This record gives sequence, structure tokens and C-alpha cells, in this order.
Amino acid sequence: MAAKIKKGDRVVVLAGKDKGKKGEVTQVFPAKARAMVSGVNLVKRHQRPSQTQEGGILSKEASIDLSNLAIEDPKDGKPTRVGFRILEDGKKVRFAKRSGDVIDG
Repeated sequence: MAAKIKKGDRVVVLAGKDKGKKGEVTQVFPAKARAMVSGVNLVKRHQRPSQTQEGGILSKEASIDLSNLAIEDPKDGKPTRVGFRILEDGKKVRFAKRSGDVIDG
């Protein structure tokens, strides 16, 4: 099945502690059905000092389940579902079901 959410997409968080936040997908893990989104789902990690890094409590992004993400509509920025459409030239593209706009040209 084709991917509805890809790296570089602008997404809106639908559920969880960061509900309503928007960000860009930096990494997708299709086998786990999870994605990394910039600025979303920050967790604290206790880091031990090493030769290259100093120790302390660091904030880093954790992955979030794909079911809790929705693509941001290109027109109004609200969450939308994704559909697939085949153009006249035979190219398969994703489109926003809310506005009908093509997501990836």
C-alpha cells in the first residue's frame, strides 16, 4: 500500500500530549507504523558524559504513531485525510480530501 505520510510532509497531531501541534516529518518507520516529527513528542533522556558529549538531562524527539498524525491541508492548514489520484499523464499523486488539492506535485 502506498504511503500516506512521507518524509518532509507538514502534519498535525490528532491525539496525545501534543494534540494540535504542527510539525514536519523528519523520518518514517513503515514497519513500526511510526514517524518522527520535528518539535513534537519531546522526551527527557539522562545522558552519561562521554569524550564527545557532556552529560545531563537532554530533550530529544521520540517517534509518534502514524494513526495520531494527519496531513496538513495545503489550503487552510487544518488536518485532512489523504486520497490517491492518477493524473492524465499516468502519474499517481496524493491529494487532500478536504480541499481536493494535490499534496505532491
